[in-house]
Amino acid sequence: MPKNTFFNLAEEKRNRILEISIDEFAVFGYQNASISRIVEKAEIAKGSFYQYFEDKKDLFKYVVDVGAEKKLNYFRHLMEGMQEMDFFQLMREIFIGGIQFAKENPKLSTIGDQFMKSTDEQLKKEVLGENIPKSNQFIEGLLIRGIAQGDIDPAIDVKMTAHMLTTFTMSIGEYFIKEVRVKDNMEIMALVDKMLEIVKYGIHRK
Repeated sequence: MPKNTFFNLAEEKRNRILEISIDEFAVFGYQNASISRIVEKAEIAKGSFYQYFEDKKDLFKYVVDVGAEKKLNYFRHLMEGMQEMDFFQLMREIFIGGIQFAKENPKLSTIGDQFMKSTDEQLKKEVLGENIPKSNQFIEGLLIRGIAQGDIDPAIDVKMTAHMLTTFTMSIGEYFIKEVRVKDNMEIMALVDKMLEIVKYGIHRK
């Protein structure tokens, strides 16, 4: 994550560095992104960059973290008008919201898609490892709400279930990108419905 010197910068300058970095990673991906291009466009010295971030990976993790936080806030706002929905309806709407978020934030979406396609498993482990707790906490809140509404079995281990759903959702996202390659929203939602059916009913033979 950024050093304190970065957060001590004027907001306009911080945002400029962030937006230029998002552009760079969206166009070139993590591996081919260039700190030299970023500092040139941001009109800062290369030495100054290393006063703000440890290295390119540190900057990339910050960009991903900003995107993840923005997406969570988008979901929280989305949920404000969905208080009557049960847990599974809400999860479906969140997936739909994820599609809309990607349309409204194409550069962040591109960075996420490229990242999930990456073969750098160590980078994935580091980046996802820092964002999984945030997702777990968000889903824990949904599960607790679902229990209170009678949608979810109160005997479940909430923390474990939240973690399972987080990793399941991430795996489904990676599956969409690597295997399915669908572009039509209706096709995507058909796959989401299949996933939610497994979550709701399990894989035991009916």
